[in-house]
Amino acid sequence: MKYYFDVLNYHADSFLIFFYRITGHSLSDFFIGTFVLAFICVIVGEISVSLALKFNKRYIDDLTVEMKAKEQLALAAYQAGNQAGYKALNKEATDAWGKHFFTMIAYSAGILWPIPFAFGWLQYRFQEVAFPLAFPVSVVFGKTVGYTFTFIPLYIFCRIIFKYMRPWLPYFRKVQKLLDESDSKKKY
Repeated sequence: MKYYFDVLNYHADSFLIFFYRITGHSLSDFFIGTFVLAFICVIVGEISVSLALKFNKRYIDDLTVEMKAKEQLALAAYQAGNQAGYKALNKEATDAWGKHFFTMIAYSAGILWPIPFAFGWLQYRFQEVAFPLAFPVSVVFGKTVGYTFTFIPLYIFCRIIFKYMRPWLPYFRKVQKLLDESDSKKKY
């Protein structure tokens, strides 16, 4: 098993390091390579979450239907003056809402799973790289920073770029359409 991970690491390293050697200028190459790595993390995370949502669509739809039904029943019980029924149904609606909420939080966290692998590779390759900081910033962050200081802002930037690119990318166009339909169904 270790052999397969070594082979995978070797091929991933040879692919990723290409982007760190494009221009021949080390600082520019570091930012270009880190940007590409961050964008790969965004794409892989988005693909994995979209697949998880596709496989679990029925479960999520069932939770949404249950949540809305319990909420409607609780409101009907309240309007009828049935306080005990309202409290019981409202508790069930709240439980269904909590299941739905935390399921969606888990999917949102699933977008981030490639980042630890990227950090592992960056540590393997760039652990010794340190960028000196100027005076006002060095007070807050220290005299030097490493690869995480550049990766995190570039990852956030890539997420923003991807948000605007998604409607035009072939696979993600369909995913965006499903997300838009899902959002329109949730609004009353």
